[in-house]
Order: sequence, then structure tokens, then C-alpha cells
Amino acid sequence: MKEIEAFVDSVYQNVGGNKKEIQELKDEMKGHLLEAVHELKLEGKSEQEAIEISIERFGGEKEMRSIVGQLFKAQRTFAKWVLYTALTFLLISFIGYGILIPLERNQQNESYQFSSQILDSLGNTITEQAKTDIQKIVQENENITGVTISAVEVTNYGNETFYTTVSEEPEYSFREKPIFNHFITYRADGTGNENWDVMVESKGYVETAYTALFLSVCIYWVLFAIWAIINAYHHRRLNAGWVIAFALLNVVGYLFFRFIGKGIKNETN
Repeated sequence: MKEIEAFVDSVYQNVGGNKKEIQELKDEMKGHLLEAVHELKLEGKSEQEAIEISIERFGGEKEMRSIVGQLFKAQRTFAKWVLYTALTFLLISFIGYGILIPLERNQQNESYQFSSQILDSLGNTITEQAKTDIQKIVQENENITGVTISAVEVTNYGNETFYTTVSEEPEYSFREKPIFNHFITYRADGTGNENWDVMVESKGYVETAYTALFLSVCIYWVLFAIWAIINAYHHRRLNAGWVIAFALLNVVGYLFFRFIGKGIKNETN
């Protein structure tokens, strides 16, 4: 029936997307309309009357065109949002890692410099002036949380020299109470000589960097897999195998779906 075909074509005329998917939807709509026409004709309606009533019951050309257009637009918008969000989290993971790891290295170098500075100022005993200088270093540097100085004992065995702390208790320790934070760890770096072992405690960021990287990559992985599943569904090629491939292989699985999988399907056809 030309009127039915013309109506269906007009509904989908401005809809963009996968041609095969659109054609299948058009065929499905056409089937519903033809079935309605057949039922109305059985009720005694003429063919023209049955066609007009079926189209009117279906919603009319203008209304259906608007509904179908909005539906396809919403699907495309959602798919794009999922993909862009996935890529954003992937980008955030690399940026965060790129910022925190150099920060960790700088902090380690700074701790070593302070420990060397303190060690150079010490003699055979820890003077009150040295204690004052140590407290000043800790208080004036936000990332430095404490300093521990232990006495060292030197032992020679043949050609090897061993440096061991005299006691488990440090000779001197000064520590600002660390602020409890789930995202910051604390590390100790330092240096020593034949008299003292100086350890500077500071905030560490490496665990935060790895945690942020792991979480961001996980979120990206899940969102990209969802986007790939949506895409496969729109191409009418979604099955359990592709879902597993997207979940396990992510972008590699999707590339296989788009290129290798498509070639296999064409050969089969």
C-alpha cells in the first residue's frame, strides 16, 4: 500500500543513524500499520478508510516524526555522553598521575636535602641550637611532618663497614602531629654518617597517584564497555560474545568488532 509506505518514509525521512537499524524499524512500523488496516477491513471499513484510521491511531505523521526524531536524538546523545565521560576519566587518570608522581619525587629530594642539612649541622652531640633549627624546619615546611635522629654505631668486619643504630629509641625526635587523611600517606627519607642517622618524615603522594589512576581507569573501562555495547546494539550485532569482548578487551574488543568482526560477517553472508 503506497499510502502506508509514504507515511512510514515521511516519519523517518529526517532521522540519521545506522541505515540497517532504521530500515528494520520502518519495516516493523509498516507491519503494525498493515495489520491494523487488515483488522479494520474485517470490521467493514473500506481500504482507504482503514488506512486513514490506522495512521490516525498511530499518532499521525507530524507527531510520529517528532517522537521518532527525539528518540534517535536521545539515543545518540546518551551514547556520546557515555563515550565522552569515559574519555574524560581516562584523561583525568593520566593528568593526575602526571602531577602526583613528580610531586612525590620533588618531596623525596626535598626530604633528602633537609636531612643532609641537619646532618651537617650536628657534631658529636645534639645541641639545643640544632634542636631549635630542626623544629623550625618542620614548622615552616608544610609537607615535613617530623624529624628523627638516631645514634649510629660503626662496626668493621674485614673490608666491610656496617652502620647500625645504637638503640631502638631515637636520640632526638620532633614531630608535628600529622593530619589524618585517607588520601595522603607518610614516608621517611634521610641520610647518615658514622655518628647519626637522620630521617625526615614527609607527606607522600605515590599511593594516592596509583589509587586515582586505578579508579579512573576502572570508571573509563566500564563506561567505554557500555558505549561499545550500545553501539553494537544499534548495529544489530550485539550478542553475549561481543559483551564479553568489550568487558575484557575494551577498546581492542571494539576495534575487533568494527573491523575484523565485520569482515567475518561479510564473508559468512
